Amino acid sequence: MTAVLSAPFTTPAPFTTPAPLTTPVPSPRHTPVVDTETIPPLAQVVGADECVPCSTGETVRYANLDYAASAPALAAVAQTVTNSLSQYASVHRGAGHLSQVTTARYEQAREVIRDFVRARADDAVVFTRGTTDAINLAAHATRGDVVVLDIEHHANLLPWCAPARDGSSRVRVVGACATIDDTLAALEAELAAAPAALLAVTAASNVTGEVLPIGRLASIAHRNGARILIDAAQLVAHRRVSMVGHGIDYLVFSGHKLYAPFGAGVLIGRQDWLDAAEPYLAGGGASASVSFGDTGTDTAIAWHAGPARHEAGSPNVLGAVAIAAACEALDAVGFEHIGLHEELLRARLDDGLATIDGVTELRIFEDSTDRVGIAGFDVDGHTPREVAVFLSERAGIGVRDGKFCAHPLLNRLGYPDGAVRASFGLGTGSGDIDRLVGALATLTTRARAR
Repeated sequence: MTAVLSAPFTTPAPFTTPAPLTTPVPSPRHTPVVDTETIPPLAQVVGADECVPCSTGETVRYANLDYAASAPALAAVAQTVTNSLSQYASVHRGAGHLSQVTTARYEQAREVIRDFVRARADDAVVFTRGTTDAINLAAHATRGDVVVLDIEHHANLLPWCAPARDGSSRVRVVGACATIDDTLAALEAELAAAPAALLAVTAASNVTGEVLPIGRLASIAHRNGARILIDAAQLVAHRRVSMVGHGIDYLVFSGHKLYAPFGAGVLIGRQDWLDAAEPYLAGGGASASVSFGDTGTDTAIAWHAGPARHEAGSPNVLGAVAIAAACEALDAVGFEHIGLHEELLRARLDDGLATIDGVTELRIFEDSTDRVGIAGFDVDGHTPREVAVFLSERAGIGVRDGKFCAHPLLNRLGYPDGAVRASFGLGTGSGDIDRLVGALATLTTRARAR
């Protein structure tokens, strides 16, 4: 992996050949966890020892089980950002040494991310504000019909629902079936029935954590003449993704799901559609030249090609650097260890929830066998908000409640008022899972005793 700037520069370096951009924070390969009785966290996250008050009068360590909303920063990522602050300056247009350093840091972050997702050498890597912004950019650059599933997060649904320039609808929604195989068959039938420009689909559900076979989805899209966009917001922190290996045309994700909560995201993919589209934002940095005619009313604008075309204004340098640092940190831990860690925690959580009367886990597909660290569930006799408040006030546990920006999915699963979601990651240990299961057992026992 290419290193990202972490340690302060000590000697000047020309912009064209910047000094090494990182003194890596030590992150040795971890030994696989084999003791299922005690599963420690896999990496250090900021806020791991944060304590919160409970209604019982106790102060307890906060059990963060809301990673799917925003994962805490990895300590290595926070340190990289801190080390970058002393050399922060303008990018792309400054002649000063720190401007050159900052520009090198920003551009090098693109290459680290490109390597992390195994993108093609000529793919554009465009920095955005997050997954939602990235998909809106993709929608801005896409011409033609777009096929989506009804299980999508709103970020991969609403941007496609905007009418085309002629006022016609261009989104075609396919209902997910009871099995993944039948769902893929329904998508193939839809794409074969009428031409579409793009298939846009989530890689992992933000409600249930179920993982879709993105390689098979890409094959379906391509043999029917469409490209594919993968919303990997809930996948890239948990699984190795290869744009080349999986056949992905466009990939989007957010830093704040990737242990880099510093306000940035990324769109990676084929450059032709992006270069053909009008700039996503008009402003400095996107324009190569601007001039007025003799009357002062005719404006001649030449726009840049490449990522700059859609990155007008001063970019979020630290957010980009943070994403790249998170990519490096995850590679250092190793996805084989991340997968084993989450599998042990997920099995522990599923087994625990199964022992509690009145708790039902949500599932989309009957045949799904792979999930990331997400569990959506319902507790009989309690609204999702009541459950979330009880867990927070009585046990110091943070979970998410509601409809998770996936209203059509919650409606079709039979939970129009929402559900509860627990999600975990590198900073989670078995103690956090056990505390959640114990608190839910207490809640349901008290309800039955009334």
